Amino acid sequence: MAHGAEEEKKYHIQCKKGDVGRYVLLPGDPFRTDLIAAYFDNARLVAHNREHKTWTGTLHGVPVSVTSTGMGCPSTAIAVEELIECGADTFIRVGTAGRVSDRAQDRTLDGVINTAAVRDEGTSVQYIPIEYPAVADRHIVDALARAAKGLGYNFIEGITQSKDSFYGQHRPESMPCETRLKERWEAWRRGNVLTSEMESYQAL
Repeated sequence: MAHGAEEEKKYHIQCKKGDVGRYVLLPGDPFRTDLIAAYFDNARLVAHNREHKTWTGTLHGVPVSVTSTGMGCPSTAIAVEELIECGADTFIRVGTAGRVSDRAQDRTLDGVINTAAVRDEGTSVQYIPIEYPAVADRHIVDALARAAKGLGYNFIEGITQSKDSFYGQHRPESMPCETRLKERWEAWRRGNVLTSEMESYQAL
């Protein structure tokens, strides 16, 4: 019986149905899950396997979880797929991102709420053609914005770029396709893309 129960756990996140709430926060860093879980009521560590660390607790009596995705789109996709199989259906990616557009260079900003993602990566095309937009649920965006405003945060809303290469952004001159990378970055900047990171498309 114990062996059978073990087989119910998803291979990578090592969680099963009932281990997670329908609402899941998704940081990249496993250590950040500990910080986030400290805000939950009755938080308990569910699993920690590879880069995926999961805590579950409650907020206002509602079960919620936090699972680290690791870095990048493929790892994030694995975590999200397995969390869905465990019963989750609402995901909020939380983490750091680079500033892109001139508007995002405002150093007084506390953060950005992303409303959509440029699918500048190779994972999502395994699910649906690139022409399909990655757009966040408007109700969740509105709830996040109202909460952030109520807490007095200075934030803006807009598009992020999800990419595969961290150093393609930070050291384009070291890449054979330097010119292409710089041209595309300028396009995102002029197109008012606010941020650049490596995971958000999967949570949109």
